[in-house]
Amino acid sequence: MKKQTGFTLIELAIVLVIIGLLLGGVLKGQELIQSAKIKNVINDFSSTTVSIYGYQDRYKALPGNDANAAGRWTTASPLAINGTGSGKLVGTFLDKVGKETSQFWYHLRLAGFIGGSGEGGPANAYGGVLGVQDGVDSFNTAAGTGFKGIIVCESNIPDKAAAAIDNQLDDGKPGTGNIRAVVQGATGAVAPDATTKVATTDVYIETGTTSYTICKSQ
Repeated sequence: MKKQTGFTLIELAIVLVIIGLLLGGVLKGQELIQSAKIKNVINDFSSTTVSIYGYQDRYKALPGNDANAAGRWTTASPLAINGTGSGKLVGTFLDKVGKETSQFWYHLRLAGFIGGSGEGGPANAYGGVLGVQDGVDSFNTAAGTGFKGIIVCESNIPDKAAAAIDNQLDDGKPGTGNIRAVVQGATGAVAPDATTKVATTDVYIETGTTSYTICKSQ
């Protein structure tokens, strides 16, 4: 009768080391992916700002609000739509078509400042919306003061990522500073306006299931 032999302690140790290395690699890989997504969101904020300034420097107008866009790009398909020239954007960052906030992206694309085609902002690294709108006291604090002027917003940002972004770019608090945030509910992202209140806590709620819409003042 042939005697059965099991693994030696050395062999078991080697297997455990290999498993540990594999788990460590997976966790490290996930960490690197999250870091890359956070950097992409931060880059979205900065690149949008650069595009706005570049367009204004070239055309002396705000993209989306440009009153001469249709006459400038006469062969564009679909046709570019003129803005009011007021210096303020009509619409919300969630708009995809038919508003100055959606034409904002089309004007930038026609001018060659960003890639893509048509109206509406691109998706961010978390599958949410990257967009712009006029602040007009949006994301009010309890004191009744909030953003004014053009703001850049991104939706579907996970809680830990939102906290990391705010800490890197601002004061780390969702209710104050140049970056402010609102908790997304069951309906998803909300457009900031004079009645939308920022998160009332001094810190981001990191439950692992909370998502935020975060906006940055220009």
